Amino acid sequence: MAESPVALMRQLHDEHAAALWGYCLRLTGHDRARAEDVVQETLLRAWRRMPDLDESQGSVRAWLFTVARNIVIDDWRTKRSQSEVSVADVPDGAGEADRTDQVLLSWVVADALTRLSPDHRAVLVECYYRGLPVAEAADRLGVPVGTVKSRAHYALRALRLALEEMGVVA
Repeated sequence: MAESPVALMRQLHDEHAAALWGYCLRLTGHDRARAEDVVQETLLRAWRRMPDLDESQGSVRAWLFTVARNIVIDDWRTKRSQSEVSVADVPDGAGEADRTDQVLLSWVVADALTRLSPDHRAVLVECYYRGLPVAEAADRLGVPVGTVKSRAHYALRALRLALEEMGVVA
């Protein structure tokens, strides 16, 4: 090998860079940017270990390939450990809650509403789903305020009965 560190690195690059690039490209699943990073890191480590790179100790190319492989494995392990959640850190549930029960309940209530008379259903939709006051619901439905109050009372009783018939209990 050459005598000066710069000449030694140039010779190392000229002899092994193409093969190392191809190897790193395969290791990274043909991710060109990642392969370039691995080659660069490998050659940087070779620069730091220049005195230890001696052909009498073994193949320099084998050493370079081993270092590149270890860099890719270490990176993979680091990414995997960052994406895993440790068992000791159980999520507290403060994130998005499971709304499955709420969706199922809304389907059941919607099905029970279809079992009501059209007048009772209309009052419940206006007062409870649209959130209108009794006076506005009466205007929309074209009936007196007292009728809306009475229908709402009997509609809720009919809805409770329909839900009980469907097997839903409070």
